[in-house]
Amino acid sequence: MMESARYGWTVLLPVKVLAQAKSRLAELAGERRLELALALASDTVSAVAACPEVARVIVVTSDPVAGPRLSSLGALIIPEARSSARGRGGRESARPSPDGSQHQLNAALLRGAAVAARRWPGTGLAALTADLPALRPAELAAALRAASDMAGPVFVPDAAGLGTTMYAVATGGQFRPMYGGASRARHAAGGAAELVLGGIAGLRQDVDTPDDLRAAVALGVGPRTAVVAAELLADA
Repeated sequence: MMESARYGWTVLLPVKVLAQAKSRLAELAGERRLELALALASDTVSAVAACPEVARVIVVTSDPVAGPRLSSLGALIIPEARSSARGRGGRESARPSPDGSQHQLNAALLRGAAVAARRWPGTGLAALTADLPALRPAELAAALRAASDMAGPVFVPDAAGLGTTMYAVATGGQFRPMYGGASRARHAAGGAAELVLGGIAGLRQDVDTPDDLRAAVALGVGPRTAVVAAELLADA
């Protein structure tokens, strides 16, 4: 990571409050689910920070544990904004719009992008999910270099072929992330080009289920995930 660079890529990662993260891993992880979620995010941030194409890393989170941990790994922490949308009784509404544009994850990314645009005008913006423990800095570098050559937004689909692990817009492009559910189709329909690259298995392997975790471990995960996963999978 080249923090001294005025331009270059800013990578944005949204991190949920850990108590709400990775619910589909609850049966496997049990009381260690929060620990596993933090390990996934920590290894992802470490890989991003080590990428030579990345000028800075922004993590959008309001978790009191994840924030300091990820800051110590080189990320700038931006707190999540409270939604202005209100439901009945004045409660905040978390219901996403049909295209997913109001999804909590996308709102966090847009908040981070606004901060980056003010502080580093002209920066490229790349959004990553924070559950890529097998990510290699060289994989991210290859994807960002390819994105730099594109006139518009690009994305990388997840290993399952339904979701998205990276969405990127080079300098001057409109940043419109549409994460959540079947986001591969939404990003494509929204005009983003799918990056077709070899050798980026770690960039595509997000972790939502026990099988995803096993697949990531087979690729080779970062040290924090490796410790927790070895213990959890040994008991599975």
